[in-house]
Amino acid sequence: MSSKEIVIGLVGNPNSGKTTLFNALTGARQKVANWSGVTVERREGYRNREDHRIKVVDLPGIYSLTSYSIEEIITRDFILNENPDLIVNIVDAGNLERNLYLTTQLIEMGARVIIVLNMFDEALSKGLVIDIEQLEKLLGMPVVKTIGTKSIGIDELVEEIDRASSGGSEKVRHIHINYGSDIEQGIQEIQSSIWQEQSIGAQYSTRWLAIRLLESDRDVERKLKNFPNYNAIIEQAEKSRAAIEKKFNDDPVVVFSDMRYGFISGALKEAVEKTSPKRVDISEKIDYIITNKYLGFPLLFIFLWMLFQMTFTLGEYPMRLIERGVAALGSLLRGLPAGPIKDMIVDGIIGGVGGVIVFLPNILILFMGISFMEDTGYMARAAFIMDKIMHKMGLHGKSFIPLVMGFGCNVPAIMATRALETKQDRILTILINPFMSCSARLPVYVLFAGVFFAEHPGAVILSLYSIGILLAFFSARLFRFLFFKGESTPFVMELPPYRMPTTRTILLHMWDRSSQYLRKMGGIILAFSIVVWALGAYPKSEIIEQNYAQRLDVLEHAYHEKREMHVGKDDTVLQELLRNYEMEREHLLLEKQSAEKEITYIGRFGRGIQPLIEPLGFNWQMGISLATGFVAKEIVVSTMGVLYHASPDEEDTHRSLGEELRKPRYGITPLIAYVFLLFVLLYVPCLATVVVIGREAGWRWALFSVAYQMLVAWLFSFVVYQTGLLLGLQ
Repeated sequence: MSSKEIVIGLVGNPNSGKTTLFNALTGARQKVANWSGVTVERREGYRNREDHRIKVVDLPGIYSLTSYSIEEIITRDFILNENPDLIVNIVDAGNLERNLYLTTQLIEMGARVIIVLNMFDEALSKGLVIDIEQLEKLLGMPVVKTIGTKSIGIDELVEEIDRASSGGSEKVRHIHINYGSDIEQGIQEIQSSIWQEQSIGAQYSTRWLAIRLLESDRDVERKLKNFPNYNAIIEQAEKSRAAIEKKFNDDPVVVFSDMRYGFISGALKEAVEKTSPKRVDISEKIDYIITNKYLGFPLLFIFLWMLFQMTFTLGEYPMRLIERGVAALGSLLRGLPAGPIKDMIVDGIIGGVGGVIVFLPNILILFMGISFMEDTGYMARAAFIMDKIMHKMGLHGKSFIPLVMGFGCNVPAIMATRALETKQDRILTILINPFMSCSARLPVYVLFAGVFFAEHPGAVILSLYSIGILLAFFSARLFRFLFFKGESTPFVMELPPYRMPTTRTILLHMWDRSSQYLRKMGGIILAFSIVVWALGAYPKSEIIEQNYAQRLDVLEHAYHEKREMHVGKDDTVLQELLRNYEMEREHLLLEKQSAEKEITYIGRFGRGIQPLIEPLGFNWQMGISLATGFVAKEIVVSTMGVLYHASPDEEDTHRSLGEELRKPRYGITPLIAYVFLLFVLLYVPCLATVVVIGREAGWRWALFSVAYQMLVAWLFSFVVYQTGLLLGLQ
């Protein structure tokens, strides 16, 4: 096979089916990374052909190619700097006017483009008859019909990619969108200034640069700053821009936008015919109920409750199977020769990583539900429902998007705030984002809700998410009053039509997100499990070992003496002697374990933080778990797995973490368990989140975020715990 590679970029509006087509083109041959310098996901995949392969780069969903958001800049820079062979522009065939606006900007950039009319079946159901050949002539590029959810048209698209990339397509021709004599004169004047430096034209389309300068694009100005004729270019751009403003009595940005939509309207009049639709718009009927001002909010919470309840109900069976497997592996490995290596494997690795891996089914089910809500179009409705409430709380309507992303992971969610127009809106949204309960906290919720609230685990988890949202809104209102005066700006939100997602798409989305959970278990969680085990195992004390060895020998000797006195007489007495011996032996072993743990590094740390956590009802193991959770929230569970699984009896089988937590000696009541969950929800965000807050908002705000959330977590948990005690709750 030849090493030749064709590089294509997938560009399209959100909700145009871009991800579905990416999956259909690449199958399982995908990799996920981040764009250089930014934490925005970059997905690449491959499709093998007979003598070459096609590299597919899935670009972020955008509506235009301006420079207002990080997604738009990423897409522009990919086209300009990475020189792809082709751009495949995914267009919703049922919403051509809105989707083709992006196409006009691709034409201006001089990119080689293939148009994909996706969801063509929906266009037909709306009564649209599209003349493909006429549209190809008008746009100067190939047009392919697809139905991504059914993989219809994918082979035709691949064939067209091969033809267009090799220069064999007769449909490819370069066109200019004519903006009228006055604007065209301004474009040519700026181009004349640009042409004074030939190296500029070698890198960029001079027509595109001129148009963007007329639209006051600061990013383009920065790109030109290092060229010697920069000042002359900017001076000419300002003159031409002023002339257009005077002629049209409007901002050139608005003028260009109107002209582009005029071009689109003319093209659609020639290439698209509207007949009577084949069906009524079901989306509007559903939205009449779903987005109803009275029913929308309660329905949202009912759907979320159903999602969390399903996470427990369906996840319980595979979770128990994995739990039994981990327990069996732990018991098997206890047969290894005694020593620190065995202790590290059994108590450190199996106890830590095994304590987290059992929650993988719950994570998979949660992400499956979230993917279904996103792909059907309901998540956009949830944003619409919450938007009105957010404005009352002093939040920008657009802030809901990064806040929703925060339920997955706070790091990319905070990066997504770059799409917000003002600095104060960005910082405000960043500061409240950690209150959105990320998926890393879910293993802690599942563990404690399943153990201490087995009858209503879904309701308990929903209450945590709700409290996080309410405190985020309260904090936003407080911060708006203290630091960020002024009104939030309005937000126009698109509601895509409802669609039934394919099983394959949902499973791919579910796996993409859940695989990050697995990667953490093989990396940071494994490493910290070993670190926590080592800190809890050393230093050792020979004096304690000898002291308790003697006391155990005395106890055993006394038991055998008493047993000899009653052998052959009364079996009831013998059974009572055995029970007493086992109880005293376990008491001694626990006492020994406590004495040994107190002198270890982790024991000393536990004693140090005890005054801080005692008013909240937490024991030292819970306190240490919270401290290690600063690195990553999943480590809270893995730390507990290490600390609680260190059995005092070598012969004891490897119990599940849930069974261990129930034991009375730890003193964890349902009240304490719920307060612990509240603290996990509210306290300091993970290390990666703190770092990204520092980078995006400044380290002063990062430190403020840490201090504020610790204060809120402690005070809120203290009030709930002490109130619970006063009410006699346990």
